[in-house]
Amino acid sequence: MDMNQTNHLKAYGITFNALNKGIKADWLLNYRGGSFLLDYNDRIAAGCRLEGVTFNQVSFAEATDIYSFVQSDDNNMDVIRLEKAPKIAVYVPPGFQPWDDAVTLVLEYANVPYDKIWNDEILKGDLEKYDWLHLHHEDFTGQYGKFYASFSNAQWYIDQQIQYEQNAKKNGFKKVADMMKTVSVIIKNFVGQGGFLFAMCSATDSYDISLSAQDVDIAAQMYDGDAADPGAQSKLDFDNTFAFTEFNLEMNPYIYEYSDIDIQPIEVGNFDNDYFTLFEFSAKYDPVPTMLTQDHVSVVRGFMGQTTMFRRSRIKKSVIILAEREGTDQVKYIHGNYGRGTFTFYGGHDPEDYQHAVGDPPTDLALYKNSPGYRLILNNILFPAATKKKQKT
Repeated sequence: MDMNQTNHLKAYGITFNALNKGIKADWLLNYRGGSFLLDYNDRIAAGCRLEGVTFNQVSFAEATDIYSFVQSDDNNMDVIRLEKAPKIAVYVPPGFQPWDDAVTLVLEYANVPYDKIWNDEILKGDLEKYDWLHLHHEDFTGQYGKFYASFSNAQWYIDQQIQYEQNAKKNGFKKVADMMKTVSVIIKNFVGQGGFLFAMCSATDSYDISLSAQDVDIAAQMYDGDAADPGAQSKLDFDNTFAFTEFNLEMNPYIYEYSDIDIQPIEVGNFDNDYFTLFEFSAKYDPVPTMLTQDHVSVVRGFMGQTTMFRRSRIKKSVIILAEREGTDQVKYIHGNYGRGTFTFYGGHDPEDYQHAVGDPPTDLALYKNSPGYRLILNNILFPAATKKKQKT
């Protein structure tokens, strides 16, 4: 999985599907870019050749030498046994296309199986069927992405609002915002009971905002039919959130932003200089963040989204920062624990489309087989497969 790999993204799919067939794998953390070692199997080898994935066949003696090298106290490396592929759910509204979301796009490209669920499934308790949940680029505050100023007359926006309002009514809620708050709490309980949550873009900060505003109306009249509580800011409960604290809401319904958690484009500055750096963790003592940051490069090209990055001053002290723009207050990638489970938030929309806009054509991942930004997403689908005793930091 170093620079010699011809298709990093497909390699994750090969490994994931081997686990699905009952074949164990070892993840060699920090060894040649975080390589995978599996018992040789003609079918796996044929799959690698078919998908254009580079692999090396090694003898028993060579494998023994690799294990010895990786587990040596002199190297910041370790071996993580991957035992069972997690059951994956992706939270998406009906009618979505895989290219609407970076995670579904890369899961499809890597041939990783997943199920689509939405509010109906969550509200009736289907989350208990899954180990890992990804949140589509969702607005959990019930404000339809705060696209009102730019797209309120667009047919897609009108259709979306109708769809959500009908869904809320179907599930017994008067307001979409109330339904989304309930969904947020169910997801939180899923994590607390041992689930793995991964979110990108607006599903990161809007989710935490929803958790903080369980008992207060923060949505303006055009979103839910009545005015927002003028004292909403003072009524937020930051103890309820996963990652963010002491943030200030953007209450103006015409401004395309939820709060000051997000980093604004003007703060990013020259887009040509937008790169983020992955932290290096101790593989032997901090295996979880090490797994989540496995890559063949340590500096990755940035990319924007409705939520691009997180302001360091708004991140809870208990949260692990996985990647940042060095020398700034801008954090790209974070991870934390809640109960028996974990959450991982990754800022931005599409790692290979710097400024993805509504209606832009989909990214063709066949052109980005070695994308380091997309590799970070795929680290998250293998991390839950790790031996449980190794998931303590």
